[in-house]
Amino acid sequence: MAERKAFLLRMDPQLWTELEAWAQDELRSVNGQIEFLLREAIQRRRGQARRAAADGSVPPAAGQGSGGGNGSAAS
Repeated sequence: MAERKAFLLRMDPQLWTELEAWAQDELRSVNGQIEFLLREAIQRRRGQARRAAADGSVPPAAGQGSGGGNGSAAS
């Protein structure tokens, strides 16, 4: 099995509660659920990029577009 990258993730307690319940519903750990959701999001993004390339449109650059960013803004 490939080595896994460990990192600290801070999140809102309510979000944790929702993820925990969702993970239990799908018989996964919270970590497994987060990894599953991230993999799905990456697959969707790759599919959107392929479709955009096929029809000649340009996808938004990394960190730009809807929902991008890390929640911190420099003011």
